[in-house]
Amino acid sequence: MTKTRRLEDLWSHIHCLGVLADTGSFTAAARRLQISKASVSQRIVELEQAAGVPLVRRTTRSVSLTEAGASLVDQTAAAYLRIEEGFSAVRDLSDGPRGVLSLTAPVALGRQVIAPLIPGFLKSFPDVRIQLELSDHLASLATEGFDLAIRHVAGVPDTHVASVICETRSVLVAAPEYLSKNGTPRTPMDLAGHNCLHYLRRSGGATWSFESRAGEKRVAVPVRGSFTANNSEVLREAAAGSLGIALLPDFSAGQALQSGALVEVLQEWRVVGDYAERLYAVRPYTPRVPLTVSSFVGYLRKAIPASEGLGGSFPAASDGR
Repeated sequence: MTKTRRLEDLWSHIHCLGVLADTGSFTAAARRLQISKASVSQRIVELEQAAGVPLVRRTTRSVSLTEAGASLVDQTAAAYLRIEEGFSAVRDLSDGPRGVLSLTAPVALGRQVIAPLIPGFLKSFPDVRIQLELSDHLASLATEGFDLAIRHVAGVPDTHVASVICETRSVLVAAPEYLSKNGTPRTPMDLAGHNCLHYLRRSGGATWSFESRAGEKRVAVPVRGSFTANNSEVLREAAAGSLGIALLPDFSAGQALQSGALVEVLQEWRVVGDYAERLYAVRPYTPRVPLTVSSFVGYLRKAIPASEGLGGSFPAASDGR
C-alpha cells in the first residue's frame, strides 16, 4: 500500500512540474533546478502517485502536460512566482549581490570580451558565482534557465528585456602583405577581384553592403572567396595569414588592428547589414530585476564605455605599398 504523502512534502515537486512545463524537457528542467535528470523524473513520478492521476505525457521526443498537470501548474504558478520575488527582495537587502548568475554569450564574443572581464567582477563581488556557457545558439532564456544573455544581435524579442551595453561596428580588414601583393581596393566594387573571406551563413552566397560615410550612396557587392567560417576569430586568423580580405565585427578585429597584423580597408565606406550594430544584455521579463543581474550589467557598461565600443579607435589604413 502506497504511503500518503503530506502536501508540504510535495512543494518542491509541484515547483518541479512548473519548471518542466516551462522548459519542455527533463534535461532543461534539471539544468535550471541544478539537479539530475533522474531526480526530476523521480519527483514527477512521486507527484503523480500522490495526485492519483497522470500529470505528464512522455514520448521519446517530447514532454507535455496532461489536462490535470496543466491545471495544477496554472493554479500554483503565481504563488511560486511570489515566493521567488519575495526571496529575491530579502536577499537583495544584504550588503551586495550573491548567489549564482547563469550567463550565456556567443563563442567569439564570450572568449574575447566577456571572459576577460569576469575575474574583475568576481573579485568585486565574492559572494557571486558565475556559470558561463558559450554558444552561438540563440537560447530561449526562460526555457533553458539562463538569468542573462549577452548578445550581438539586431533586435530582441518583446518577451525579453534588453539593455544596450555599447555600440559596435563591422570592419573590412586585410594583412599588409596581402594588400602589398594584391593591391588595395578603392571602392566596394573592387572587391570582385579579391579573395573575400566571409561568414558562413545558411543563405548560401555572400553579399556585402556598404554605405558611403556621407550617406548619399549605398551599394551591395556579391563576394567570393576560398574560405568561409561561422566564427569571426577563425576569419580573423585567416586574414592575418594573408589569405584575403575579411569582414569582421570590431571585437574580433580590434587587437589585430592595434598591433598592425591587420589594417582596415575601404574606410570611406560603412559596412551595413552584416553584423549587428549593438551589444545587448538580455534577460527574461520579471517584475523585479535580481541584484546579481543588475550588478553584472552595470559592471559591463562601466568596463565597456558606450562611446568607445568593443574595438576602440583603430589606426589608419595602409595602402599596402
